Amino acid sequence: MADEQFAAAQTALKEYRDIERQMGTAEVAVDPDAMRKLGRRHAELGIIVSAYERYQQIHDDLEAAKEMADEDADFAEEAQRLEAELPEAQEKLRSALIPRDPDDARDTIMQIKAGTGGEEAALFAGDLLRMYTRYAEKRGWSTTIQSENSTELGGVKDIQLAIRAKGNPAPADGVWASLKYEGGVHRVQRIPVTESQGRIQTSAAGVIVFPEADDDDDEIEVDPKDLKIDIFMSSGPGGQSVNTTYSAVRMTHVPTGIVVSMQDEKSQIQNRAAALRVLKSRLLAMKHEQEAAEAADMRHSQVRSLDRSERIRTYNFPENRIVDHRTNYKAYNLDQVLDGDLQAVIDSDIQADEATRLAS
Repeated sequence: MADEQFAAAQTALKEYRDIERQMGTAEVAVDPDAMRKLGRRHAELGIIVSAYERYQQIHDDLEAAKEMADEDADFAEEAQRLEAELPEAQEKLRSALIPRDPDDARDTIMQIKAGTGGEEAALFAGDLLRMYTRYAEKRGWSTTIQSENSTELGGVKDIQLAIRAKGNPAPADGVWASLKYEGGVHRVQRIPVTESQGRIQTSAAGVIVFPEADDDDDEIEVDPKDLKIDIFMSSGPGGQSVNTTYSAVRMTHVPTGIVVSMQDEKSQIQNRAAALRVLKSRLLAMKHEQEAAEAADMRHSQVRSLDRSERIRTYNFPENRIVDHRTNYKAYNLDQVLDGDLQAVIDSDIQADEATRLAS
């Protein structure tokens, strides 16, 4: 193992033990926010610690077997086996030491918007919503619709939902670790239900994703003086009133121009709190994207383009085909993908991203 790898692994192990000590204190036990933050970092470091301990175990066993090899043939055979295992263990440790996107363990806010194509685009946006909802169910995640603007035919003009994992998942199992690749333009090719001539039409929907900030996130502070808040009456499909109270909230962050609308909670206070959380999440995503661009580092995915107008995927119904244009992934199981079997597509993005980070 190279000296810098050994030093990095030792540093990670020291921090890991210190976090375990903190999590065992009475102060942290009664502070859910502190426990969540420490748990997230503990899970992240656990991957490195596990790889490091595995490498150390093989290395130490190999040294011991070599010492006894001259006296016992069984030890000589054991030394050969361990020597063959050592490079793989070292490579796993090297991979574990590559800095991850710091947001991987976070939950995710997703927005789906109908693009060009009229009612057909809205129906396709609804298909994407069902796809992501079913994928989340398969992963054991929860989904909460935060705002929705639907059509009378069951399509979706614009919808925002929070997708959250349970507990403190390891970074690789976090919601953001998988869904960060979904941002961009999704194109569909099919015969619309509104098409009487049987012609194939191309339309699109846009997906925006960003990691969800914690309520007490230290990275983002919002000055109340920077907020412009408008209160209005909630509305449903076609613009009809949902209730007779002015509970919906439109929150504008004046310095950045970011606007967040929230109407699905039961009260104005709840909608205001939900809007602030989403605003902080969007500011967090903006901050990290700016840092990544300025530092030209590898913290953010090389597959997940920051250009939200990029066409990332095509869903071809006549051929039952799905294509990811960033990785050239192609499969003829579109019906299953739309039913939530999205993992193979996402894995192609993850693998391409990891290959790029390893190469660098």
